[in-house]
Amino acid sequence: MPPWKPEPGYGEFVGSRLLTDAQIAAITGWVDLGAPLGDLAESPPAPTPTDAWQLGPPDLIVEITEAYRLPADGADKLRNFVIPIPISKRRYVKAWEFRTNNPRVVHHATMMLDPTRTSRQMDARDPEPGYEGLISLSAKNPDGYFLGWTPGQTPYSVPEEMAWSLDPDTDLVLMLHLRPSDKPEAIAARLGLYFSDAPPTLTPAMVRLNRQDIDIPPGVARYAITDSYTLPVDVDGFSVQPHAHSLAKEISGLAILPDGTTKRLIRIGNWDFHWQDAYRYAKPVGLPAGTRLTMQYTYDNSDANHANPNKPSRRVTYGQRSSDEMGDLWIQVLPRNPADLPALTVSLRAKLLPQNISGYQMMLAADPDNPGLHDDLALLSVEAGDLEQAARQFAETLRLRPDAAAAHYNFGNVLLPLGRLDQAEREFRRALELD
Repeated sequence: MPPWKPEPGYGEFVGSRLLTDAQIAAITGWVDLGAPLGDLAESPPAPTPTDAWQLGPPDLIVEITEAYRLPADGADKLRNFVIPIPISKRRYVKAWEFRTNNPRVVHHATMMLDPTRTSRQMDARDPEPGYEGLISLSAKNPDGYFLGWTPGQTPYSVPEEMAWSLDPDTDLVLMLHLRPSDKPEAIAARLGLYFSDAPPTLTPAMVRLNRQDIDIPPGVARYAITDSYTLPVDVDGFSVQPHAHSLAKEISGLAILPDGTTKRLIRIGNWDFHWQDAYRYAKPVGLPAGTRLTMQYTYDNSDANHANPNKPSRRVTYGQRSSDEMGDLWIQVLPRNPADLPALTVSLRAKLLPQNISGYQMMLAADPDNPGLHDDLALLSVEAGDLEQAARQFAETLRLRPDAAAAHYNFGNVLLPLGRLDQAEREFRRALELD
């Protein structure tokens, strides 16, 4: 335990917990005999539960200082806790472990770093610990890493030469997806960090294959999504992490090399939302330029799916809540030539931007009066060069928050390059009146 989900023959991973054929035969034979109890005198001592960190005492523990009280009922919560990281000089993180006092109601955790004060200001405007909604776009992942926790995920460590940098005056933004449990729950969480003494010499990149336009009709027993990305430079694959919710049944990732050969990256034929992990390859997987990385996920939204939380089944779309669905395959790669990293990063951002926009559009369809979603979609639209779309989204934010100075400023700021100068001036003047 936790159970090992990747199938043999689809990647060799560090820490594999597969049973051998001999072990399976022994268990099968014992079951066939009626599962006899055996001699209790030969029983080993029961394991002693421990609250110790699995990698030993961390060099730094960053934690929520005031417990959040989750209501007994209602919709899922996406609660972001902003925690200053108390370091006085740059440190290099080689391992980390997330822990919570209440894994029964914590659906998952996402951790990002914000060197600005944006997330802290959003937290200050909410009277309770943390703030509700998605993480601000000012918060980022460390270069080449996705910091997350899902049920069953074990502590993660990396080679010291691939440690990631952590600078002073940075806030940890810890987003907890919380599910009410029919009684009030006190939520606490902490992150243990382990430091390397030397700065890293290698910087990875993170390929994200995903679909954010998932729309599964009720009763459909096999709904498939696919995505792909062609590598522009030579890389080595170091790790892979799949993510989906309850309706997923099968996930697979492949690499199709320029010569037509295929490398199997991962396959889980019996997906279980409750046991997810990140998997590091035992040996780096060579992926030359021109390799096409692909994923395929299938979902079962029929009443016959015992994991389907909806009885009877209903339409399920992309979103962050446990009642929504997701489909991601993160593949960490290291460019063989470090000089190729900037070009790879730009290419990956361009690949992901349309899907991010699609995802925000899906979430807004389900939650049209969420000003934070309108703001984020506007910012992504600016990045994509669609200023008209950005103006429409900022206008929606103003409709929802007419007395917010920032909303008037943002709207005016996108009206300027559109040449709507008189209207921009009115928005700026109104922003100044309010603040």
